[in-house]
Amino acid sequence: MTFYDDLETRSADARAASLAECLPALLVHALTLPGNAALTDFDLTNITSAESLARLPVLRKSELGAAQKLRPPFGGFSGPDFEYAFQSPGPLYEPGRTSHDWWRFGRFLHATGIGVGDIVQNCFSYHLTPAGTMFENGARAVGAAVLPAGTGQTELQAQAAHDVGVTGYAGTPDYLKVILEKADEMGLTLAISKAAVGGGALFPSLRQWYLDRGIACRQCYATADLGNVAYESTAMEGLILDEGVLVEIVTPGTGNPVPFGEVGEVLVTTLNPDYPLIRFATGDLSAFMEGSSPCGRSNLRIKGWMGRADQTTKIKGMFIRPEQVAVFVAKHPEVTRARVIASRAAESDVMVVKIEGDVGRADVYAASIAETLKLRAQIEVVAIGTLPKDGVIIEDQRTYD
Repeated sequence: MTFYDDLETRSADARAASLAECLPALLVHALTLPGNAALTDFDLTNITSAESLARLPVLRKSELGAAQKLRPPFGGFSGPDFEYAFQSPGPLYEPGRTSHDWWRFGRFLHATGIGVGDIVQNCFSYHLTPAGTMFENGARAVGAAVLPAGTGQTELQAQAAHDVGVTGYAGTPDYLKVILEKADEMGLTLAISKAAVGGGALFPSLRQWYLDRGIACRQCYATADLGNVAYESTAMEGLILDEGVLVEIVTPGTGNPVPFGEVGEVLVTTLNPDYPLIRFATGDLSAFMEGSSPCGRSNLRIKGWMGRADQTTKIKGMFIRPEQVAVFVAKHPEVTRARVIASRAAESDVMVVKIEGDVGRADVYAASIAETLKLRAQIEVVAIGTLPKDGVIIEDQRTYD
């Protein structure tokens, strides 16, 4: 087995030492960009690890969007040099560079087995959104050629894959199946044996369908803002963190790390001086995994996408947000966790708040909840450790059939 570079097999001590050197330098550089003014009041030279990074504020997409309206196009979070400007829903705008492996997809493609001699049919969109360019940049980093197919026109895609001799696929998990079935209809034999997918769920049944056709399919976790964050290897045991990011798992609605292994919101800091996003909240849920990958790559792993952290729910006409629940918990040091449950009874909304705390303070909690969430609730005080550690802060049990 070959690795993309020596960074993948570093010891924990070597990785920590490298981070202790590069993280403070990155943060000091980030402070020169006007979008990071919120970092001004912190001693950035002493932030050398994920644990110390937790002192800094969280950057959310809503804040990024607001900043971009004030300082177009990138909100003051990017340097002046860029070759691309992309648009994502919102709209949000992201910069891009043509430099080597700028979005860090080469490491993922290499782990998928794609490299020199491969021709990759890139079925991610090249129109406004960055995904197509991201994967093309990664393919260039590993020496593979690219058929820039984009989306749609499946018959032409199948024909091109046959005529050009495509050996690899990049795109959403399900579209490759559409191309293969169209090729079958047309009587074409395709040479695709490797697939690097993202942007959707790779279900086990679909992965097996590809495997039955001799295609090894691997997935990554990436966003338009951050580039590649984590990726699968041949071991297929969780997603290995990319070497160019620092990931934290926090309680949704806060910047407070959860205990290792518990589900929480994914925060990512990109170690990219061109576009250094600091503690960027993805809105996705995941959890760290114990140990390291059997493939030999030594970085931390996450379990993959486990739902959305933005659990904002309207109850009795009022929006209840995870941030509000976090404020309530912070008011009461003895409370370890709280969970809002929305249900229906007699055609009316019902809100129950389960609290790990002091049963003798139920009345205090009820008043505090009413003040913080602006709604009265039924309070259930439960024993410490009773509530599930699944990252859910607001559970909506109502059905709308």
